[in-house]
Amino acid sequence: MEIKKKGKFQYFESGSSGKPLVLLHGLFGALSNFEDIVSEFKASHRVIVPILPIYELPILKANLKELSKHISQFIEEMQLDNIHLLGNSLGGHIGLIYSVANQNKLSSLILTGSSGLYENAFGGSFPRREDKKYLKEKIALTFYDPGMVTDKLVDECHEAVNNRNKVIRILSIAKSAIRNNMAKDLPEIKTPTCLIWGKNDTVTPPDVAEEFNSLLPNSRLHWIDKCGHAPMMEHPERFNEILKEWLESFD
Repeated sequence: MEIKKKGKFQYFESGSSGKPLVLLHGLFGALSNFEDIVSEFKASHRVIVPILPIYELPILKANLKELSKHISQFIEEMQLDNIHLLGNSLGGHIGLIYSVANQNKLSSLILTGSSGLYENAFGGSFPRREDKKYLKEKIALTFYDPGMVTDKLVDECHEAVNNRNKVIRILSIAKSAIRNNMAKDLPEIKTPTCLIWGKNDTVTPPDVAEEFNSLLPNSRLHWIDKCGHAPMMEHPERFNEILKEWLESFD
């Protein structure tokens, strides 16, 4: 995916017609997480993946509020409107924060494995930095199928957690996500919301999806069986079926 730059923003974009479909990655996410979504929807939508400045933020501003502000400024810079905003994990949490104050900008919200109520990142402990085997086991908790954990994925995560500047920001943002519980805000989000959840998610377990569905006044919950925290990676065909039906309901 070719990265574009506009001012202080970096992003990927594919497709030129249709409503914007903006994809927000998680704390350890990457553009590659969304390859199947981009491939499926670039013909019908303007698919945009902003790169969150997780490692570039000043340490004192490494938090969800600043990341949400970044997305708000990005959307203004790109002059986007009638947006379908999709977020996985931390990206869903950022999307929720943005939605509270900007519902007029959105056509819909799509959350998959979103934080915002409860999450069990890395199985409750931060991985030992020097131990790739241990790290691989922790990453495997993200998926139902441990075979999803590639050497490349382990190497990328290993590099991040062994970089002092990166790990400080990762921990700061993770802590801010835990502090930022959105239970009181969710009833105010009237935006139509599609929840796509792995039945076997151990990071944001099924009861989290149920709570999101009960607190959001205009939501619909879809389950994907034998699936963990990243349904768009583990079951891309089923995920895209659900998403396509959802997006077509707005045409």
